[in-house]
Amino acid sequence: MNPIRSRRAFTLIELLVVIGIVGILVSLLLPSVQAAREAARRTDCSNRVKQLALATQLHHDAFGYFPPARYESRPDAAPSDQCGLETPTWLARVMPYLEQVALAQKWDFSKPWHQHAENVRTVVPDVFLCPSRRSGTQPLGTRSLRTTMMGGGGRLPCGCPVPPRPVDVSLDVPGALCDYAGNHGDLTPGAIGEPTDFYFGGNGTGVIISVRPNCKDAKAVSPMDRIRMASVRDGTSNTFLFGEKFIPASGLGQFPVDSPAYDGDHLPASCRLAGPGLRLASGPHDVMADMFSFGSWHPGGVHFAFVDGSVRFVNPELDTKLLGSLANRRDARVVELVP
Repeated sequence: MNPIRSRRAFTLIELLVVIGIVGILVSLLLPSVQAAREAARRTDCSNRVKQLALATQLHHDAFGYFPPARYESRPDAAPSDQCGLETPTWLARVMPYLEQVALAQKWDFSKPWHQHAENVRTVVPDVFLCPSRRSGTQPLGTRSLRTTMMGGGGRLPCGCPVPPRPVDVSLDVPGALCDYAGNHGDLTPGAIGEPTDFYFGGNGTGVIISVRPNCKDAKAVSPMDRIRMASVRDGTSNTFLFGEKFIPASGLGQFPVDSPAYDGDHLPASCRLAGPGLRLASGPHDVMADMFSFGSWHPGGVHFAFVDGSVRFVNPELDTKLLGSLANRRDARVVELVP
């Protein structure tokens, strides 16, 4: 007779114990995996900030000044000097230095951004996006505008011609989004409705600021105000050039906190401010941050490019007075961040 062969198998209890142990091991490893992924995304974000900083410096080398954030006349300017409203922002001006020469040639800086073809204003270069916030996407935002178009022409029943007349229409205009914003400075110029307020041309204390246009035939042909390396009197290694902009998790793609990056009519689309009254956001769920605030989705800090091209990770708990000094190019308060 053949000997009886004994067979062993897992009991249900043993199987449940093994599954429980595997679950515990996975739960212990998951934070490490997530931390490693965030570390990789943070490094990638830093590299993108570096590329955009280099493009901005190349613009300075080519023109002798940093790209203006947008054209914005002061309210007390003569009518002949009021032009350029809604024209493209600085992010369109650096296109030639981001290997986007063909696209750059399609931008007309005397023409409103929303009047450009959709395949121009919806291009989102990868360098515009932080991987921790919008990895693998090509995000678009929408700006609702009211504009005047000619319409209503035709003929009456009598056959009499009716000429076209101006008609107010609403337009939803899509445009590329961006996770980085120029340093417009601090709030020291004021925001009380005076011609000296920070958002009017030439008043910003930062580096990428709103400027007054030189007008010809009601079109902006060049910037009147020009921020050069020599304008950064506090030192190029001690002054922000641009940084990550605060966008709440609930506001992705939503106007006004996350609007098309080329929209020169809406300042927060392409710029932010910092200092007393505008601290850095602590994260995507910071309910106290403002649409003019810098901020990131990285744990523990915000990437900033400095005027000298360096990139540093700034603690969101940095004192706002120190933050304001880093944002102001000429306040004679030199701040050196410890790496």
